[in-house]
Amino acid sequence: MTADSDQDETGQDGTGKVRGYGHGGVDTVISVEDVNRQAAALAVSGIPEGRVAALAGDRPFLAIDSLRAGYGKMEILHDFNLQVGRGQSLCLIGPNGAGKSTVLHSIFGFTNIFGGSIAVDGKNVTRLSPKDKLRTAGVAYILQDKSVFPGMTVEENLWMGGYLMDKPAQAKQKAEEIFAKYPRLAERRRHAAKVLSGGERRLLEISRALVMDPEVLLVDEPSIGLEPRFIDMVFEILHDLQRNEGKTIIMVEQNAKKGLEFADIGYVLVSGELAMADTGDRLLEDPQVGRLFLGG
Repeated sequence: MTADSDQDETGQDGTGKVRGYGHGGVDTVISVEDVNRQAAALAVSGIPEGRVAALAGDRPFLAIDSLRAGYGKMEILHDFNLQVGRGQSLCLIGPNGAGKSTVLHSIFGFTNIFGGSIAVDGKNVTRLSPKDKLRTAGVAYILQDKSVFPGMTVEENLWMGGYLMDKPAQAKQKAEEIFAKYPRLAERRRHAAKVLSGGERRLLEISRALVMDPEVLLVDEPSIGLEPRFIDMVFEILHDLQRNEGKTIIMVEQNAKKGLEFADIGYVLVSGELAMADTGDRLLEDPQVGRLFLGG
């Protein structure tokens, strides 16, 4: 299970209570096996036909259809479906090993595709390379952590975000636009990235992905390793990118409560399959989701 940073090796937080998947205390330990078994039971009733499409407003901007994907010869995702509308946000939650990050990897081109398809704005992008996903389909991937170049300055890191642009001057111009938007980065433009705080590094990672002006942001664990004040800052930035710039966001978030509070749509994955799909608000209110993934 994913543990909070303030837990000891027994999974306790100093108060005698065991912490759950997200934030909140629970009185008993739930093993990884129990979480997987009980999570699998959520899928028994199935997802009503048309529900996935309805959550995307019946106008998907990014759509995954019957995807089978994995690493090497191992299939992780089994006939997986996903739809998200333009300018919507979707959060993937589920037990460890459910295939959440594999969904992001598959969209961006980091997995082997055994069947099914991925489309962006009606264009089949299933077999495109990661650089072509970014260049021609406007899909950017924001890694979990530590993806900045520590020895480079903040400014140089941003320039690297435009490595697919035709001319270096284009990347430099985009970097200036980002500095104008985020003064916190502008104040540190000449500083080496290695001296930034955790929150500043995450802001730099997000900003570097924006240099190519993508339409879709794949965000892998945006809160991982961050102090609470920086977590709030990161989600405020993502909220602004979605609501004010129309970015479509697909997120994996270990803090399930925070992710569902942010997202328009929530999916629960179990063993590489879609077990539940609903609005983020409704999944937050579901007692079974709460017990297994929200720590309550």
